[in-house]
Amino acid sequence: MCSRLKNSDDSGEDDVGKDLQSVEKEPLPPLVIPDTDHKLQCAYWLWFSRRSPGKQASLQSYDQNLKLIGRFGSVEQFWALYSHLVRPSELQSHSDFHLFKVGIKPMWEDEANQRGGKWIVRLRKGLASRCWENLVLAMLGEQFMVGEEICGAVVSIRFQEDILSVWNRTASDQATTARIRDTLRRVLNLPPNTILEYKTHNDSLKDNSSFRNTHFTR
Repeated sequence: MCSRLKNSDDSGEDDVGKDLQSVEKEPLPPLVIPDTDHKLQCAYWLWFSRRSPGKQASLQSYDQNLKLIGRFGSVEQFWALYSHLVRPSELQSHSDFHLFKVGIKPMWEDEANQRGGKWIVRLRKGLASRCWENLVLAMLGEQFMVGEEICGAVVSIRFQEDILSVWNRTASDQATTARIRDTLRRVLNLPPNTILEYKTHNDSLKDNSSFRNTHFTR
């Protein structure tokens, strides 16, 4: 479900500083949306992570390595946050941006992700920033047309390639996953012969890997 959005005339103020605290330690305050803003259908939060190359992250270390950058629930709040971010192509290797609906953490074990999976697109170096922006705008604009199925998206910067992935709730729903795949092709303007990969989060848990042992499709 989408997180509840709060208008500016509701009681309470949004405390940006609390966004940087651990979400488990203290619940975040309601997200305040000014009345004059253009509301998104859902509220989102953006996370950043980076691990040392060659080190396999455990569940605990991965969770601790996730840093919450901020939240937004309107077009104006998105651009205010996005315009101050480093572009993916400028990040160091083994860095990731994770954009998810508020309430869903970018972890396989999250309740919303447990029965889901993700589509994977591998990009040659130099394309990540443009493709990530196109993907984010498509997701915020509800272009995937699959209801609550989209959980979030990730851009992963690696040494020889960059990777985009779109996470959905129900890996077993073939019609929905096919629609997400087709929309992903369209919004990224991928050539017809581009290979996309799919991997369930359950398989990722089994082999402790995000991008190995995937299923290929054209």
